[in-house]
Amino acid sequence: MATPTLEKVEAESAASPYITVTFRIRRFNPEVSDTAEWQDFQIEIDPKERVLDGLHKIKWDLDGTLTFRRSCAHGICGSDAMRINGKNRLACKTLIKDINPEKPITIEAIKGLTVMKDLVVDMEPFFQAYRDVMPFLVTKGNEPTRERRQSPEDRERFDDTTKCILCAACTSSCPVFWNDGQYFGPAAIVNAHRFIFDSRDEAGEQRLEILNDKDGVWRCRTTFNCTDACPRGIEVTKAIQEVKRALITRRF
Repeated sequence: MATPTLEKVEAESAASPYITVTFRIRRFNPEVSDTAEWQDFQIEIDPKERVLDGLHKIKWDLDGTLTFRRSCAHGICGSDAMRINGKNRLACKTLIKDINPEKPITIEAIKGLTVMKDLVVDMEPFFQAYRDVMPFLVTKGNEPTRERRQSPEDRERFDDTTKCILCAACTSSCPVFWNDGQYFGPAAIVNAHRFIFDSRDEAGEQRLEILNDKDGVWRCRTTFNCTDACPRGIEVTKAIQEVKRALITRRF
């Protein structure tokens, strides 16, 4: 067997896609301390991999106590929303190379919801707001004998807001939600919009009255944080403004 030459070893080393990256993670364990602390981890990783891959390396190889949520790992389930370098993102859609790996990558839990451990927050207030806006089709009369038909134009009216994956990235980027957890938040309003403007639905007025509450749609300050944070590209602020307009005009 041929012995590898020094030149060959150096060439292979130079061709390696791996770089050393520092993950700076805000850790919190209520069983250990009442305060959160930053902890650094250094890993070797291909910059074309995702932040979620880096978190897996840390949990599997360095510290099994690191706690975070993830499921599909393909930007569909919305489980792994977190603050990465100060912005709400999905860890499974954020490439290492796109967030300046030459500096420490900061990772912390999303804001506005109680942190349970490390990167995991209590999502119940978020989902309660979602349930409160009646996120389901409401119709009257007998069930039809065939599907409820809808024109492509009517479907297009609310197409954008059907893309929501309930990751909470938009809601937890909202300054109003940070300061007042009673606010319904952008995600709940987006999901109300999806049914308010559905031509087959018959509970639009009821949903509008729910959002006309003091903690409803009028709390929005149009900062566009929610639109910027949405990993699905939903025009969240536009949807909120359309719900406000519908409340004023009662046309939807």
